[in-house]
Amino acid sequence: MSEPMKVGSVLIVGGGVTGMQAALDLADSGYYVYLIERTGAIGGAMSQLDKTFPTNDCSMCILAPKMVECGRHLNIKILTLSEVTRITGTAGNFRVTVNERPRFVDPGKCIACGICAAQCPKTVDNEYDASTGKRKAVYVKYAQAVPLKYQIDPDACLRLQKPGSCGICEQVCVAGAINFDDSGKVHELSVGALILAPGFEAFDPAPAGVWGYGKFPNVITSLQLERYLSATGPTQGHLLRPSDGKPVRKIAFLQCVGSRDENRCGNGYCSSVCCMYAIKEAVIAKQHFPGMSAAIYYMDMRTHGKDFDTYMEKAKTEDNVRFVRCRVHGVEPSSKNGDLRLHYINEEGRQMEELFDMVVLSVGLRTPRHVRKLAEIAGIQLSASNFASTSDFAPVTTSKEGIFTCGAFSGPKEIPQCVVEGSAAAAAVAGNLAPVRGEMRTIRSYSEERSVAGEEARIGVFVCHCGSNISDIVDVAELEQYASGLPGVVHVERNLFSCSQETQEILTSSIREKGLNRVVIAACTPRTHEPLFRETLKSAGLNEYLLEMANIRNQNSWVHDSRFATLKAKDLVRMAVAKVIHAAALQPVAVPIIQKGLVVGGGIAGMTAALNLANQGFEVDLVEKSDRLGGNALNLKHTFSGVHIPMQVAKLIDRVNMHEKINLHTETEVSKAEGFVGNFKTTLKSPGRKAKTVEHGIGIMATGAHIFRPTEYGYKQIRCVVTAIEFEKLHELKEKHVKRGKSFVFIQCVGSREKGRMYCSKVCCTHSVQSAIELKREDPTRNVYILYRDMRTYGEREYLFKKAREMGVVFINYELHGKPQVEETGRQILVNVWDHVLHRPVRIKADMVILATAIVADMEINRLAQHYRIPLDSNGFFQEAHAKLRPVDFTTEGIFTAGLAQYPKPVDESISQALAASARATTLLSRKEIYLDALKAVVNEHTCDGCALCIDVCPYHAIELIEIDQGEGAQPRKLVRINNAKCKGCGLCQGTCPMRGIDVAGFTMEQLGSQIKAALL
Repeated sequence: MSEPMKVGSVLIVGGGVTGMQAALDLADSGYYVYLIERTGAIGGAMSQLDKTFPTNDCSMCILAPKMVECGRHLNIKILTLSEVTRITGTAGNFRVTVNERPRFVDPGKCIACGICAAQCPKTVDNEYDASTGKRKAVYVKYAQAVPLKYQIDPDACLRLQKPGSCGICEQVCVAGAINFDDSGKVHELSVGALILAPGFEAFDPAPAGVWGYGKFPNVITSLQLERYLSATGPTQGHLLRPSDGKPVRKIAFLQCVGSRDENRCGNGYCSSVCCMYAIKEAVIAKQHFPGMSAAIYYMDMRTHGKDFDTYMEKAKTEDNVRFVRCRVHGVEPSSKNGDLRLHYINEEGRQMEELFDMVVLSVGLRTPRHVRKLAEIAGIQLSASNFASTSDFAPVTTSKEGIFTCGAFSGPKEIPQCVVEGSAAAAAVAGNLAPVRGEMRTIRSYSEERSVAGEEARIGVFVCHCGSNISDIVDVAELEQYASGLPGVVHVERNLFSCSQETQEILTSSIREKGLNRVVIAACTPRTHEPLFRETLKSAGLNEYLLEMANIRNQNSWVHDSRFATLKAKDLVRMAVAKVIHAAALQPVAVPIIQKGLVVGGGIAGMTAALNLANQGFEVDLVEKSDRLGGNALNLKHTFSGVHIPMQVAKLIDRVNMHEKINLHTETEVSKAEGFVGNFKTTLKSPGRKAKTVEHGIGIMATGAHIFRPTEYGYKQIRCVVTAIEFEKLHELKEKHVKRGKSFVFIQCVGSREKGRMYCSKVCCTHSVQSAIELKREDPTRNVYILYRDMRTYGEREYLFKKAREMGVVFINYELHGKPQVEETGRQILVNVWDHVLHRPVRIKADMVILATAIVADMEINRLAQHYRIPLDSNGFFQEAHAKLRPVDFTTEGIFTAGLAQYPKPVDESISQALAASARATTLLSRKEIYLDALKAVVNEHTCDGCALCIDVCPYHAIELIEIDQGEGAQPRKLVRINNAKCKGCGLCQGTCPMRGIDVAGFTMEQLGSQIKAALL
């Protein structure tokens, strides 16, 4: 029987960061993608945020390039103002009906000049600014929107509400883009799979009333605070009270508003992100306004992500953010001046009262009504909390075959995990549609590149306002005038956002119309935006390397006041112009791809990644140092939702062993590695066997971690003090001390969240709660205690915490400075701890003490890091390329990470990350060749004397010494040669060479010398 026909296109619902990540990974892997967005532009909730943590990157600055890339990608079609109304068919061949609402503005004609909005007489609340500001009835969602096209709100427009009235926008539109007769469109699309990434909505605290939201103007939500803090917000980044415009000097954050509260909001789950964003907002607010006082009122601080605990400790010690453990149940006015009063009971049991200028409600996340309707249309199951139901071993797979989910629709989660799941969903789809990969791919073609060799420099300088990020500090008009007088500059212009789609089109037109042959962008950091502007030059027919960026934001407006910022901006632009005059056209390095993968680590993450790659048709070498597959999962029994881990692991092992595309190497380790993206050679060593070298195009590091061995609480000295993993095995074997025990004490954070290991191991709280529930279920008369610092049962794991309390498990909070004391008297174990409720010391008689120990990095990954030249963080885990937007990539191209080797995480997140690594790897393996950056070292054969000092300092082993025959009787001449595929253009060789025998293309001595001379003018 023939296999049903499959379609090589995918429909993704949701244009937020999760949907965009899935779209880009699929499009780059050879699939055609329809990206459906309900609003007028893609970007999602992340576009509303001011900055991200822990890196404090500008949210829009890291999001905008991804949005523009989606908008430009030939294999992605964006349908905004659109919703799915019908889904028929089966996996591999769905028929989807999409209704596109009228925009009333012709996107083909609209030039986004803004004249229509300026003249529109109707003003309404701006939902993008969380109703903190106003917008017109004709509007663009935000300044960097993709597509940057205006739309008319039919519910606000005077003309559409009453035909024959108003119509001013139509009269003033110079492009003739206004179309009041516009009607919706219906699209019938054939796709092989669907990914649902529709996002979330913030909880609305107004109906509850108790927090004063909607009643007192100075009580705002966390999303509203993001808009106040943003340079593009209603107050241009100045935190002013809504009631009177007074600067805020004292601010309070109330946690768990709309989460962990079934009585007042019906949401019993934890929204996972609120604690961390409250800390971030408090820190940023204090950075904006030195001297401000900030307090966070919380029940448990759930900072369980990578670097989150470190960020919290920094907020406490360096930024002086005050943390108060309590539950504030109400807000009331202090007086008629707008001040607010909070009443609460502190940890000492005292009644406290404080006054604040502003109170911020840290609101939780929930599934919107229209998304619940989408789930009904798609025919997928939802959980009791209205999130998409998935399995821990298939975390992006819904209840309906061929339909996948990712991001906050399957449960509340932070940005890195949303990005991971976007890639994971792409991998899951690709595993199903591999036979039709590439059938609908379109290859981008650029304008013919214009040769500028021999031309006199014609430089264009483009100065970015960056909203008010730059223009509030730097006098951009003065900078524009100054730049116009610099040598070689023939054109200067200012843009509100240089990275917006509209400005990209303006840049392209200016380059062509003005005959520019060099470009300087005075804006933000090239770290995030240089690839975007290079693409713009290519689109204009100019070599992408005839570009220079002057970072007048990160290195200037963000760190200097207005007295010096404009002067420094002039210096930076002058230096950039001096350098770009000497820029030359360069060509990227073409590298063939070996379409084969290597996965190091045979645990759950490694096996998942290997299977997904193999299911897509790529051969994989799977390396495991032990004699069996399974890794740390072999020590576990159940996931948080109750899935039996041994059974699922056994199935994974069988699938790996049976797959014809997977070459399994057990009892094997990596002894040597060399090469570069697309062309790696790894030597595998096994005891008693000859070393074997495998060639591969990509590598995935999934080497796991191990359990910390405690040195406190009497471990290994008192018989019945055991680790959580040891207890799980004893419990399973019905060991006599467990079976007969009547009193059990769990101690959390053993080896975690303290000096030298300032991170949360993420799984311990849930694991202890599960074990406690099992003990109580077996014998309700047992006394079970959990001694904790913060209970981190995030997301829907919160229901386990609630169940444990209902069953009688006793939770006692302790602080780091007051750790529990464990001692043995005779055969009796005694645990001494300070009870935070009774406010006195408590002594517990225990039959067994269970230590929830830290997950620590495996020391052996140091060798792998050296072999593949990949970085480690301060805790010994692999360091990803970017905490938010590249969570499974390394800075070393072609190598990816997944599972515990990157950071402690539960099974479902390890599997998601493994799939994500596979998706990122597939974007390379699906190609025959890739193009690498042309910024490479270049040998000057006239001055190089072959001293080989550069070989010693090259961290990428990209230089070798060669001999050139000088003819009969002459000594061979020694020179160095560069492997362009390995070279990263770091410049160490150039800085070391005493003979100026090596330059880095794009950073030649002539260019650097010109910059230095310009700096000294």
